[in-house]
Amino acid sequence: MTYLLYDASDEPGYIENVKREIDDQFEQINKTSYYFIKKSVRKILRSVKKYIRYSKVKETEVELLLYFCAELKKMRPPMTRSVTLHNLYKRQIVVIKKSLSTLHENLRFDYELELNEIGES
Repeated sequence: MTYLLYDASDEPGYIENVKREIDDQFEQINKTSYYFIKKSVRKILRSVKKYIRYSKVKETEVELLLYFCAELKKMRPPMTRSVTLHNLYKRQIVVIKKSLSTLHENLRFDYELELNEIGES
């Protein structure tokens, strides 16, 4: 309901607010073990998916998931050392590609460039 009242008219502002929240959540991750990292990353992803459901705009979905994947890839210790985190990352890349197929070709091209920048490893 809050999204409809305050954020629906300002989608770019909504996306920026969610990105700031993602940043805050990644900063708060307990990095003592991969167990805690996995739990925190899954929690962040659930939160991102919730915001995507509120918006129901495909561009927002792609942008937020790309941002999530970029932050996950930047995280230290590296997510590639954990099979679970790496598989979660690859699944989100698949979701992004699926969502990209529904977008207009100009937007698709821009987002594909961004997807290639973060890499698909």
